[in-house]
Amino acid sequence: MDNLIIDTHAHLNFNYFKEDADSVIQKTLNEKTWMINVGAEYKTSRRALDIANRYEKGVYAAVGLHPMHLFEFKAESKDYSFDTRAEIFNYDIYEKLAKFEKAVAIGEIGLDYYHLDQVDDINKVKDAQKYAFYEQLLLARRLDLPAIIHCRQAHDDMLEILKDFRKEHADLIPKEKPWAVMHCFSGNEDLAWEYFGLGLIISFTGLITFSRQWDDLIRRLPKDKFMVETDCPFMTPEPYRGTRNEPMYVRLVAKRIAEIKNMSEERVVDLTTENARQFFRI
Repeated sequence: MDNLIIDTHAHLNFNYFKEDADSVIQKTLNEKTWMINVGAEYKTSRRALDIANRYEKGVYAAVGLHPMHLFEFKAESKDYSFDTRAEIFNYDIYEKLAKFEKAVAIGEIGLDYYHLDQVDDINKVKDAQKYAFYEQLLLARRLDLPAIIHCRQAHDDMLEILKDFRKEHADLIPKEKPWAVMHCFSGNEDLAWEYFGLGLIISFTGLITFSRQWDDLIRRLPKDKFMVETDCPFMTPEPYRGTRNEPMYVRLVAKRIAEIKNMSEERVVDLTTENARQFFRI
């Protein structure tokens, strides 16, 4: 049997898995693959916890308000199409969710400027995203939970917020361990090292199986600075592109990293699993 691996970012709490989430989870657990289902707003955060509570081990939850769910619009890309409902961040509600035993992180939170062409007041939306992100970082640190960060077309603002947050709340930032992960990392190598310098790590999806853009970064990547994820149902890796992504495909991400780093797949699986265990304390 393959070594245990952890999909650090899945969305079986989304409607894409409405009919078969439990059968997919059971099949995945049988393949020695654990997962963290990540919330995007209150409803999916609550659902992630409900799912996790049905399993003794191997299924965990993250709770948080995604920047795209702070305003109402039709979200469309080649991976998805859905209507968002604007939710105002409520610290107390998310704090209650985050205190459940199976909640292992605050996420996914962050900044997303990709759809700003659909809003009337861009600055108002940016300010709302920055505020909700900062408050959720604060929630994570006060509860001593790691943060799962989403960033799309907003890295300059992201770095500024993270630097300011570290200065203002130095007493809450651990010195000896990472306190947040840049999920589905899509930046360049310089950006990765900026995040490492701020005490963060990065995570890779199936993107790296069909793009060589991150090969040089991965080749030089320190062994304790990265994790693997699917971001399912999105980002399906080769050779399954065009179909719904599932947590068990996370091994294909590890396999690609092993090829790039000239390491055994087993070694990469062990490294990323240990990194995830330490990060999420599972």
